[in-house]
Amino acid sequence: MRRRDQVAAVCYRIHKRKIEFLLVQTRGGRWTFPKGGAEAGLTPAQAAALEAFEEAGVHGRIEEARFASYVCKKRGPRGSGASDVVVSAHLCEVLWLGLPEESGRNPSWFSPEKAKRRLREERNGPDGKQFARVVDRAVSRIQRLSSGTPTTIDALQRVDLTTQHPKRNCDSNRLFIVPRKADKSW
Repeated sequence: MRRRDQVAAVCYRIHKRKIEFLLVQTRGGRWTFPKGGAEAGLTPAQAAALEAFEEAGVHGRIEEARFASYVCKKRGPRGSGASDVVVSAHLCEVLWLGLPEESGRNPSWFSPEKAKRRLREERNGPDGKQFARVVDRAVSRIQRLSSGTPTTIDALQRVDLTTQHPKRNCDSNRLFIVPRKADKSW
């Protein structure tokens, strides 16, 4: 992964037979997927899972292979200009939510259409369209996973990050999201 690349967990659940997406708020108040930089010693999917855990309290299952990517602008330090950051999106099924480690993120569930509206708020046309495309691709992927075909049934699996993570002082907050390589049929 390049230095400026990031990973995102596109978190979802099936609630009352409908797909819902979990979004978090940035420090500036915009809605987004839990995301952050790659972590040393973790795969991109594990890093995405860790971001979901830290920002939204997510426990669940994640795909090893990214299902989409998008580009966002990041402001440089002290007004040094914005640069493009490529974000690899990994699908994450939420099994349950704990308390997020980061405060002020306000994890909230949205229907696909409302998630697209929230993600487009305060973003220019192309950026908002990218987020909408990610949601649409996620819905399509979730529907294929839910169909239970032999090539997709095990694409999402639990993973146990029981090893001591360098950011943590103890291993009491274990993240059990562990990825498995996804099929290449999509």
